Amino acid sequence: MPDTYIWKGKNPKGRKVKGEMEAESVDQVRHSLQRRKITAGKIKKKPKDLFENVAFLQPKVKETDVIIFSRQFSTMIDAGLPLLQCLDILQSQQENPTFKKNLKKIKESVESGETFADALKKFPKVFNELFINMVAAGEAGGILDVILKRLSSYMEKMAKLKRQVKGAMTYPIITLIVAAIVVAIILVFVIPVFSEMFADFGAALPAPTLMVIAMSNFTISNIGWIIGGIFIFGFIFKRIYNTEKGRILLDDFFLRLPVVGILIRKVAVAKFTRTTSTMISSGVSILETLDIVAKTSGNKTVEFAIQDVKIGISEGRSMADPLLESGVFPSMVCSMIAVGESTGALDSMMEKIADFYDEEVDQAVKNLTDMIEPFMLVFLGVVIGGLVIAMYLPIFTMAGAIN
Repeated sequence: MPDTYIWKGKNPKGRKVKGEMEAESVDQVRHSLQRRKITAGKIKKKPKDLFENVAFLQPKVKETDVIIFSRQFSTMIDAGLPLLQCLDILQSQQENPTFKKNLKKIKESVESGETFADALKKFPKVFNELFINMVAAGEAGGILDVILKRLSSYMEKMAKLKRQVKGAMTYPIITLIVAAIVVAIILVFVIPVFSEMFADFGAALPAPTLMVIAMSNFTISNIGWIIGGIFIFGFIFKRIYNTEKGRILLDDFFLRLPVVGILIRKVAVAKFTRTTSTMISSGVSILETLDIVAKTSGNKTVEFAIQDVKIGISEGRSMADPLLESGVFPSMVCSMIAVGESTGALDSMMEKIADFYDEEVDQAVKNLTDMIEPFMLVFLGVVIGGLVIAMYLPIFTMAGAIN
């Protein structure tokens, strides 16, 4: 089995270069570098990673790694390089050690006679069903470079969609966490100081002050239970969401929320139309496309709606009618899909809808952020300001009595 060697040298222009190479010996590395007109300098075996066989300690393959891989792969194949040579070059240039090992095994599988798509199936956590099916269609049609280019473009747009949704959700979540920490610090450390001071007044305290002191005493006495309760709630919520019934109920609930539900619905439409357009234009059958799109929808209500469409098509119905009956997809989208079906340009129509809904998601995220910002400011002002005012009320009352 070849070892990995680290080498340093100079290229024909005299610039210092370095890299890694798999070879049987140092001499083989030196000869290989000579063929590339590189003057070899220091060559040594790469030290072994002690934790290379411990899966959870290895870096994960990110979506950006797969996007860059697809983009580079399509360019190489388009330039006329053989598949194995492309895999060899991409493996040697890959910086992520986990992905590097995956590409090495994929290359070995292809060398042994497997198709590229079958080799990818061995790594379902890296390459999803959509990726594998499109690659299989590309291999069968002899347009693998076109398919990989479409895949990288599709994944880039989906990654952008995810970033938009995460960006919209990050601000309110962080604000709520900070607010909870500030309130906890005030209740546990600040209020008891005021409480001791007010105990010497010998006068009746205002109702808001008494309520805040009671909240502080309850928090201090039960802080362990409160923290434990938060973790237990999170654990129970996760367990319920991981069950079939729980996922169905919660996904349907999220879709019905006033503002967030609209955003989720628009993201679902954009994802459905973009994925369907990409797969149909790549030669994947409509029924297989709908099956994969349903599984990757990320929402059970949307998944069931797409499965109903699949059943309807298998019974001879159009795609637009079951989509409209589901109540998940807007009537405008269903009408445009119906036009695409009647004109035989479903893939291009789907792409136009996806482009439109990408802009709609942009606007929905902006609207959500614009609405949340003042709401969070008012919330923080009322909660933290209310606590402060409640603790200063007795001081104001005492100052008024003195006057």
